[in-house]
Amino acid sequence: MNQECKQVFEALQWASSFLEEKNREANAARLLLQHVLAVDYTGLMLNMREPLTEEQQQQFEELIHAHIAGKPVQYLIGTEQFYGRTFQVNEAVLIPRPETEELVEQALERMTAKFGDASLSLVDIGTGSGAIAVTLKKERPSLQVTATDLSEDALQTAKQNAQLLEADVTFLQGDLTAPVQHQKFDVVLSNPPYIAFDEVNVMNEVVLEHEPHTALFAEENGLQLYRRLCEELPHIVHNQAIIGLEIGYQQGEAVYNLLKKSFPQGKVEVLKDLFGQDRMVFCEIG
Repeated sequence: MNQECKQVFEALQWASSFLEEKNREANAARLLLQHVLAVDYTGLMLNMREPLTEEQQQQFEELIHAHIAGKPVQYLIGTEQFYGRTFQVNEAVLIPRPETEELVEQALERMTAKFGDASLSLVDIGTGSGAIAVTLKKERPSLQVTATDLSEDALQTAKQNAQLLEADVTFLQGDLTAPVQHQKFDVVLSNPPYIAFDEVNVMNEVVLEHEPHTALFAEENGLQLYRRLCEELPHIVHNQAIIGLEIGYQQGEAVYNLLKKSFPQGKVEVLKDLFGQDRMVFCEIG
């Protein structure tokens, strides 16, 4: 793209082709251009014949090159959509995934089925961006929601999201359930790091080079945090409770067994995501 300022549609055509040449998603061009112009999709369509300013053109080119170099679009624009809401994201937190929306959906359905519209307490262990905790508070306002994370930087991002989305969530720093050891909850949800270190070679380099490794990887073939969680959970749940964990697609049986060991009388189920992969394990107690 030369320095003569292009119209919006020309800039979009250039960027889409360039991204495809470099084996990146062409749609990233649209998202990045909407970010530069501060417009939604409709605004972009309405401005197709408008010229970019020099500053906009330069910013757009820099973002395109940064994405080609491997930086995720969500980190470049600073946001990601989750359950119909916009969350702030940065390199201190994982980018929320669509699969995690399924964990939220299942939790909401199971809470209603088991407890009706009762006022409940819920904790999100390893909250990251706060997507699970904030979403559940917004979807079920009567919930008393607590969220924990080991990372201070992640908690700052989660607090920012709660503030922007006007969600009353209590955030506590610490390792797994340590910050809530003297409390008991009706619902526990967690999407902990679950990738085994030997899976590095098959991972997308965009994820590997930019998303926080402490939120991705775990020892014991990715099962370490599930083992620890399952050992700690009996101390923080009521006699009647729901536990929901997001898992890696090969971890269903192992996490099922860990939960069954901790809650022999619990009803444990492995659930598949929309792509037919094992993605969640739920345990209902009492």
